[in-house]
Amino acid sequence: MRLNRALALGATLLVLMSACTSGGGSSKPTIKIGSDGFYESNLMAEIYAQDLEANGYTVDRTGMAIGARKVSAAALENGQIDLKPEYIGSGLAYYEPGKQTGDPKANQTELQNVLNGKGGGITVLDYSPAADQNAFVVRADTASQFHLTKMSDLSAVQSQLKFGVATDCPTNPVCGAALKSAYGLDLSKATLLSACDTPMAQALLGKTIDVGELCSTQPDIAVNGWVVLQDDKQTQPADNIAPLVRNDYLAKVDKTSFEALLNAVSAKMDTATLTDLGKQVSVDKKDIAAVAKSWLQANGFVK
Repeated sequence: MRLNRALALGATLLVLMSACTSGGGSSKPTIKIGSDGFYESNLMAEIYAQDLEANGYTVDRTGMAIGARKVSAAALENGQIDLKPEYIGSGLAYYEPGKQTGDPKANQTELQNVLNGKGGGITVLDYSPAADQNAFVVRADTASQFHLTKMSDLSAVQSQLKFGVATDCPTNPVCGAALKSAYGLDLSKATLLSACDTPMAQALLGKTIDVGELCSTQPDIAVNGWVVLQDDKQTQPADNIAPLVRNDYLAKVDKTSFEALLNAVSAKMDTATLTDLGKQVSVDKKDIAAVAKSWLQANGFVK
């Protein structure tokens, strides 16, 4: 009797060990999640991370806030990270300048075509209704003094203004080159700062710069009553957010259920909500992990 029970126990242990070590959907290998180096990208990465953790995945956050797109894209391609949130219009422009459009579906399709050949293959999951375009912003007093309502208005008075742009603006196809071509703006002497982040907002508030590159969801705009200049030549693409995931990671898990988890989260995130969550982080100074958890709990993704 003891022998039979021991044999049965041994067989059970073998089955469990096999389930833990085999490939495919039965195992959940650690996923390395990264993000660009500003709060909103980091926030979205944290939301995806906590959702996966609630469903049994182990998350390595070493790549969070890793740097500008050229850094995070390279990290994804070389396998340093397995997943990152991406703004699909700007992501497409990074790889294929000129192909980005105001249509998020077209941007997703073209970005997927490009990423099929990168790093052994990278999948673009469903994009969120939430979109965050690059926005060029001025203080209300500057807008009034120079009669600024749209980007075209900057051309005639650019010599009287101090510009602040993203650190990657000189090489970003939707920044330096695009603004020079469309509006005749020479940004070669602009101050380079972390766009969509506190340093740019502080520079604009402190009048170190007069025109700042922010993100359209950045709460500092509403809090300070700043004016977003209309991009009347439509230089900036539709930038809905989608997770990018390496195919070699997807091959190790149940791809269908994994994608469904993240797609469900993305579907719940709209622009107004993203803006509010950003305010909690950047203005109210709440912890990113706490803000992410609260939103996930409110929407039934975690307990």
